[in-house]
Amino acid sequence: RAGAGARKHRGWSVLGDPTEGALLVMAAKAGIWREKLETKEIREEEIPFDSDRKRMSVLYRQPDGALAVYTKGAPDVILDLCTHSLKGGMAVPLSKWEREEILRQNAELAEQALRVIAFAYREMPAGDQDFSEENVEQRLIFVGMAGMIDPPRPAAVKAVHTCRRAGIKVVMITGDHKLTAQAIAREMSILSKGGKVLTGSDLDTMSDQEFAAQVEKVSVYARVSPRHKLKIVQALKQAGHVVAMTGDGVNDAPAIKEADIGIAMGISGTDVTKEASAMVLTDDNFSSIVAAIEEGRGIYDNIRKFIRYLLSCNVGEIMTMFVALLAGMPLPLLPIQILWMNLVTDGLPAMALGVDPHDSDIMTRRPRHPKESVFAHGMTQRIIINGTVIGMGALLAFRIGLFMGEVELARTMAFNALVMFQLFYVFSCRSESHTILEVGLFTNPYLLGAVFISGTLQMLINYVPFLQNVFHVVPLSGMQWLIILVISAAPTVLGVVYHHLRGSAKKKVMYLKV
Repeated sequence: RAGAGARKHRGWSVLGDPTEGALLVMAAKAGIWREKLETKEIREEEIPFDSDRKRMSVLYRQPDGALAVYTKGAPDVILDLCTHSLKGGMAVPLSKWEREEILRQNAELAEQALRVIAFAYREMPAGDQDFSEENVEQRLIFVGMAGMIDPPRPAAVKAVHTCRRAGIKVVMITGDHKLTAQAIAREMSILSKGGKVLTGSDLDTMSDQEFAAQVEKVSVYARVSPRHKLKIVQALKQAGHVVAMTGDGVNDAPAIKEADIGIAMGISGTDVTKEASAMVLTDDNFSSIVAAIEEGRGIYDNIRKFIRYLLSCNVGEIMTMFVALLAGMPLPLLPIQILWMNLVTDGLPAMALGVDPHDSDIMTRRPRHPKESVFAHGMTQRIIINGTVIGMGALLAFRIGLFMGEVELARTMAFNALVMFQLFYVFSCRSESHTILEVGLFTNPYLLGAVFISGTLQMLINYVPFLQNVFHVVPLSGMQWLIILVISAAPTVLGVVYHHLRGSAKKKVMYLKV
């Protein structure tokens, strides 16, 4: 149902189903208003639309007491119920040639991506009280057809392209005519060359084994019912796919419940569908789903960054203490210094990584397997290698400190070297595939602020007398700071240079291949 309401400033808006609204607008343009008609005829009964029946009917009591049936629905379905057509105000028998011509015109309109609706009517005796669909929807008089278009939103078309780059296949499931579905799917780049189109009747004639062999090749399903949607979801899951299913009607609930991620429409969706879903799309916009996928990938990446940074730093601290004990060296770090690093110089940058902007190419990656470990793609090796480098660098600073003075100076140098290692290393953790120069040094102001605060606090404990006594450190000279900065910054700088040279080499190889 739909209604038209007057807006301010001489405008109109449609309230309710957009298809019904389009029909109301079409009638209004012809000077026919529902409100005026219903002052003469009284609605007696309605046989609602059903996705299996693909039609709906209403019964109106006319001024003379007779009943009039008005039916609309899919042209092929309505045509099967018609025995006559309206010509020149007269009902004449519907010939075979006329049926073929109506279906031909329907196909032409459908190929233009138009949603086509057919209209028919009949009159019933005044005393007839049998309002069943079998009695009402028979011997109808065909009136005509209307084609309407719902052009795809540019954002939706862009979202489909983004999905394809991200390794996500978008499948259209609709109750529309096969030709209409094909035209819209091609317009949205859902149906590519080699993609298959199946109808609900095709699914009815296929066994589960036959459908399982075809399901990964199908891009469009037309003229389907809710039970077909459930069959499609089950077949895709059995093929090993992670399936997200959208829907709005009550009959969509089983398929949405069966899907790995059920998505209900927030505006047009029913309460039953929303209850069955895992996610509600508040704006009914497909591009919002793609935005949510992108955001989810970014959050997962940030979790990996957080883990990589903290564990690498902790491995570095452990290696520093462990190797020093094995080598019979004095303790390079005191408990209070380790506690300080874990609470302050580790913690602040790690939290800033949690809000790091995601990589620009995040939606060009293939989806990860649901059971994939968070330590996949070589992260364990990176943690061990980077932690070892941090630990060895701290021990090198400790040895230099022992050579330059007492053990307290050496501990101060090792302590500051570890802190500086961590503050430089956090920038390397911002991306697993890009350098800090490619990501952008200033794209995460929270991280810059965290590094600045951590560095400032580290300076305070080195030069404030009270804090020097608490942390057992001594002031360092300019030369000692230079040694610490060179040791701690070297791995990060060398890493950037290595990635740059490797990228240049790859480009040259690709150029030679071309």
